[in-house]
Amino acid sequence: MDGIERPVGRPIVELKHQQNTAMIFVYILCCVIPFYIWWKIRDGFRIHNIDDKYILITGCDTGFGNHAARTFDQKGFRILATCYTEEGAAKLNAETSDRLKTIQLDVTVPENVKRVSEWVDEIVGSSGLWGLVNNAGIMGTLAPMDWLTLEDIRQPIEVNLIGLIHVTLALLPLIKKAKGRIVNISSVGGRVAASGGGYFSSKYGVEGFNDSLRRDMKAFGVKVSCIAPGLFRTPLSDPQTVISQRIQIWHKLQQDIKDQYGENYIAVDAKKKEVLNKRIKNSDLSLVVWCMEHALTSQHPRTRYTIGTDATFLWIPLSYMPTCIQDYVILKNKVTIPVTNYKT
Repeated sequence: MDGIERPVGRPIVELKHQQNTAMIFVYILCCVIPFYIWWKIRDGFRIHNIDDKYILITGCDTGFGNHAARTFDQKGFRILATCYTEEGAAKLNAETSDRLKTIQLDVTVPENVKRVSEWVDEIVGSSGLWGLVNNAGIMGTLAPMDWLTLEDIRQPIEVNLIGLIHVTLALLPLIKKAKGRIVNISSVGGRVAASGGGYFSSKYGVEGFNDSLRRDMKAFGVKVSCIAPGLFRTPLSDPQTVISQRIQIWHKLQQDIKDQYGENYIAVDAKKKEVLNKRIKNSDLSLVVWCMEHALTSQHPRTRYTIGTDATFLWIPLSYMPTCIQDYVILKNKVTIPVTNYKT
């Protein structure tokens, strides 16, 4: 009418494109929802007759191991709990049933590991060992790498990785006999190294060992799971201990390194850590124990369990991001070096 040609076909094409996009979204949703429902139902299937199954848990003096030993004892499992100290073993014995038995174990001493494996063999007999929870671990010294000696870095690796592997290999024949479960307690520190020290190297190693073991044991009916907790309130992560260790190392450092970091480095760093810990530290240890229980009693245990608000919403998503983003986030929460003008 007005002599101007109008692109009448374009709105139709756009409408069809929007309809196709909506159809694809609905199709994906229809596939995902039934799969999720199926997975949830399958995830809930549990084994029966837990009262005749033996579970060995390492590191039961305090923290996750202690809480797990008490919880599983109440549920009727036959718990074999290893403690690092006599005091830890005596206290656990006094507060649990006769089903629970304790023994001292330093996972870094080969003779200790051998003695414990023989002790377990005598107890479980022909039934074998249903579950092994490798929980024993230490934080070690967390500090910049150039502050540390080889011994500082070696210590957590010896406990958290080599000790874990040694205990597993020593008990593996008994676990294979029962076609049982192995649960390795790793950490989000095995996915993102947020600080210097041997702790993170040890947990990266646990992740690698766990993957190799899981694939090798599948043919024997042994199921291997890995639990990666975030930052929880346990003696392992006590901030005062971390700061105390850091101060001790600081006093031993050469003056040129102190000058590079600045005299107020520890005070500023402690302040930042305090703010971060208040934001992300979890306090309910039963969340981690639930993951252990599921890995030990589910007919279809998960390959990996991630637990803790910080793990779910910060560390694990961060571990999938490009390293430049990881570095930015982590360095944003570190002290700017050198520290010069700061008043406590």
